[in-house]
Amino acid sequence: MTPDIELRGVTWGPAGGPEILHDLSFQVPRGELLAICGANGAGKSSLLRLIYRFQPPRRGTVLLRGRDIWLMSAPEAARVVAAVLQEQPTDFALTARQIVALGRLPHRRGLFAGLSSPGADDEAVITGALVRLDLVALADRPFGTLSGGERQRVMVARALAQEPQVLVLDEPTNHLDIRHQLELLALLRGTGLTVVTTLHDLTLAAEHADRIIVLRQGRILADGPPERALTETTLGQAFEVRSRIDRSGDRPRFSFHL
Repeated sequence: MTPDIELRGVTWGPAGGPEILHDLSFQVPRGELLAICGANGAGKSSLLRLIYRFQPPRRGTVLLRGRDIWLMSAPEAARVVAAVLQEQPTDFALTARQIVALGRLPHRRGLFAGLSSPGADDEAVITGALVRLDLVALADRPFGTLSGGERQRVMVARALAQEPQVLVLDEPTNHLDIRHQLELLALLRGTGLTVVTTLHDLTLAAEHADRIIVLRQGRILADGPPERALTETTLGQAFEVRSRIDRSGDRPRFSFHL
């Protein structure tokens, strides 16, 4: 089966700047939950931007379901991949429901599709996304009045309303309390979608991801299931600390020392 995502020899850096990502090659099969881990500046967010078609690689190819993502139109790519970013604008003069409704725009056709009101089918999808993220009570609240965690859940609901096959998330558990962190990761696993997400919390990554890629200075340091990717040696190299992993319980416990 063709993987949902494939990177072939991808290198990237900002215009006029040094290379940040170096010769990355990997595949993400359909339905896998892949976590990207690594220190700040390792290139995690830059890697996600390649996958959701925000920036083209300097060299190499990013394939979405077997097609070069840069040979697809933006609306066509958006019908396949949706992104949830760390940055959340707070000055939207829109309600939570209206933000979620933006996820339906890639599915509308015609010259004035963006100006038309959602149809009955769209409304059903929007309401379903609000229900899944426990946002019904907040649906008519202005987005800017919501807490950071509530705004994060709205942005995830918008992505689900997009009805993608691939979901890309940059630190989605930021701003969420413990309960909503666990609920969100359980939701992501239950969608059946291909999910690529960055995660700082290694315990959450080890417990919920099918596979983990550890980045160091824009290169893949480890790639495999959590028990193989998250080793004391790998984490020591990735974060430049001494690490210890206690695997005596139901889940690994990580400790770090300078």
